[in-house]
Amino acid sequence: MTLLRNYEMFFLATVALLIAVCVPPLTAEMSASGVPHHEHLVLKMDEAFLTVNNEMDIEVVVSWVSEHCYQCLYQQLGVVPSRPSAGQPSSEEFIVSTQHEITLQLNSTAVTLELCTVPFHFGEQGNYSLWVKNNSSDVSCVIVTDADPVNSYIPILIAALTFAGLAVLAAIGRAISGLGVVRSVLFRIGGTMETERLINSELGTPSRIAAPVTDNILPPPPSPSKRLRSLDTFRGIALVIMVFVNYGGGRYWFFRHESWNGLTVADLVFPWFVFIMGTSIALSINSQLRVGATRCSLLKKVVWRSLQLFIIGVFIINPNYCQGPLSWDNLRIPGVLQRLAWSYLVVACLDLLVARGHLDILTADVWWSPCLDILLYWPAWLGVLLLEVVWLCLTFALPVPDCPAGYLGAGGIGDMGLYANCTGGAAGFIDRWLLGENHIYQTPSSRVIYLTHVPYDPEGVLGSINSILMAFLGLQAGKIILHYRDLHTSIMSRFLIWGLLLGVISAALTKCSTDQGFIPVNKNLWSLSYVTTLACFAFVLLVLVYYTVDVKTWWSGAPFYYPGMNSILVYVGHEVLEEYFPFRWRMVNMQSHAEHLTQNLVATSCWVLISYVLYRKKIFWKI
Repeated sequence: MTLLRNYEMFFLATVALLIAVCVPPLTAEMSASGVPHHEHLVLKMDEAFLTVNNEMDIEVVVSWVSEHCYQCLYQQLGVVPSRPSAGQPSSEEFIVSTQHEITLQLNSTAVTLELCTVPFHFGEQGNYSLWVKNNSSDVSCVIVTDADPVNSYIPILIAALTFAGLAVLAAIGRAISGLGVVRSVLFRIGGTMETERLINSELGTPSRIAAPVTDNILPPPPSPSKRLRSLDTFRGIALVIMVFVNYGGGRYWFFRHESWNGLTVADLVFPWFVFIMGTSIALSINSQLRVGATRCSLLKKVVWRSLQLFIIGVFIINPNYCQGPLSWDNLRIPGVLQRLAWSYLVVACLDLLVARGHLDILTADVWWSPCLDILLYWPAWLGVLLLEVVWLCLTFALPVPDCPAGYLGAGGIGDMGLYANCTGGAAGFIDRWLLGENHIYQTPSSRVIYLTHVPYDPEGVLGSINSILMAFLGLQAGKIILHYRDLHTSIMSRFLIWGLLLGVISAALTKCSTDQGFIPVNKNLWSLSYVTTLACFAFVLLVLVYYTVDVKTWWSGAPFYYPGMNSILVYVGHEVLEEYFPFRWRMVNMQSHAEHLTQNLVATSCWVLISYVLYRKKIFWKI
């Protein structure tokens, strides 16, 4: 049975890679057939043609603003001259963005009078005309579609159907493997049995979970220990999505980080990775304390692991390599692995203060037993809450030059351009003051829509406090698993309760809106609502994965289980080898979503296949 699953996994991984390579680029749907020829304008991805026809006797200024830009200034698109004569309109051609809905504003240049505003969501590669006419009492502005846009989401549909087909094939193969004849043939061919990989993965991967001891005189009977596949699967899900979006995600906007407030797919994965790291810390430290390791020795390991992560992040996968050899003048100090190192160090140290190697079973009639997994570790909770108080005080009370107190905006053209240099408020100010502008991220996502020009680092100092909270909530998930081992209903119900509680907190902080809440969901700031929202999602996702993988064993966790077992190697490898074949190659059409999606899926599939081969060879990189 195990041999068949191994053959099946290798076959499906190979087929997935071949299909991803062979999927046609679908550039046909990108060719805007029937679109009138534009001599001087060339469309790129997420762009459309707009011809403004002016039938008025005055010049018209055309401006625009994205609906994803909160309280932003209009940006001038161009000027359309007045008509040369009656019945003969003047026209100008422009290129507009198709990623989000935009609002066009038409003003008269003579008296700066607003003539009309037109909200519209243009389609990619489409051709549109905006007619500006004078009616008896007002100005009429009407948008007409001259040529239909292409459906740039067809490649995503094809990719989804392809991988869904592979999942169906896997299910069919699993059903066939249950046949006695097939099993006997495969066992005669191979005759091998799989053994569980009892290793300590990186960042304190969950190790064996032993049954809690009681206060009986005789020791409890030994029980077989097992590794929770759901945790490695969860980590693998976050890692695979992270690799995919880091490689470009087909250049779709929802596979990139949100410009400021809000969430996209790319904003989900890093907090989930931090969350499951916290879960692993709880299980790993408990396991090592049970086998007799001292807290002092574990502290040394924690410090050494954190230092290694930090060094790898700064000197091996620093994004400033794109600008040439590293030098202290432009060395970026914060980063993803640096944030992981800091969160791991603090949360692991907190757990070492309160962790217990032997968990006593308390009787159910104790009034506080339902909160046992929290009350036993109150000093650690107190420390995390104090850190959150520090974050709140610095965020909302720290004086920032030329910026209002508690500013959480993007700056740039946001907030009507009043605080152009206040990107990130206190968070940005602390990074620029403490680290220097040259040592933080130079091209933040806020530049895309808000047109900011101040360096800002999404992995900065102040946001690290909330990443500690995220890891600590993951630690709480690990405590639940430890205290209610094999009580699947209790574990899942507590996960859901935590998810509900965090969801309610998020709703209160954000007022169920993107921009109107007390603390908006914001990945760049790692805001408190961002952490509570993503932790809510993480608890719910963990319930689903835990139930299907470890409780019902409906799913083995493949293929995500394998990269989850080698997460540091996959993450570092995909960053270092990003520009090499087969992870990247010269494309025929750089402005094709389909070609970018194919390339990014191939690269991601390669890392899944590599992690599977390493798993079969028992090669794991742990630090």
